Amino acid sequence: MAAAEGARVFVISLEERDCERLVAAIGGSGYAAADLTDESAAEAAFARASDSIGAFDGLFAAAGGSGRRFGDGPVHELSLEAWGRTIELNGAPTFLAAREAISNMSSAGGSVVLVSSVLPTRPAPRLFPTHGYTAVKGAVNSLATALAAYYAPKKIRVNVIAPGLVRTPMSERAANDPETVEYAVRKQPLAGGFLEPKAIGDAAVFLLSDESEQITGQIIAVDGGWSVTEA
Repeated sequence: MAAAEGARVFVISLEERDCERLVAAIGGSGYAAADLTDESAAEAAFARASDSIGAFDGLFAAAGGSGRRFGDGPVHELSLEAWGRTIELNGAPTFLAAREAISNMSSAGGSVVLVSSVLPTRPAPRLFPTHGYTAVKGAVNSLATALAAYYAPKKIRVNVIAPGLVRTPMSERAANDPETVEYAVRKQPLAGGFLEPKAIGDAAVFLLSDESEQITGQIIAVDGGWSVTEA
């Protein structure tokens, strides 16, 4: 969507085939396949992006995933290893992407859009008792607030999109669970179930654009009504 608006887009993702598909679909300016939990790999990927498109004026950081495969769950059942791996999976890519992008922004400033979740502020304990994931997404919110305050004098804006349930590869387990599907229909009435990724993309394009030039430090729920609806 950003590319359709005329932006030069450089893609960084874990799998090369995913990068290739996305660049081909949007007419992007290039890509780097990298594990963004690895500091040196992240630095190399963003250096490649800088070589390709020059100074950055925007970052959309949607990185991470469920920690259930590590054992993420209720805190009384959560091992330190599961906690640490969930925090690393979701925290390191967001931190490193924000650090590298901000370091490469020009004196004109720019916009950083991070992705967290509705769960830190609107939990669903029966279906999503994933305390490590919820904690690190709450940390993303706090990081954005701190960055927004610090970098505002440099004209760098930092905001967060907090999605509800979105139809993505990460949500495949939930999307195939009848109880969760029924819950999404009731909890996200504007979407009538799971949101489509376009809803998040549209919000990101707005926050990256000059149309939102006076908005920073905000956590914007794109959740189909989750935040204000009883299930």
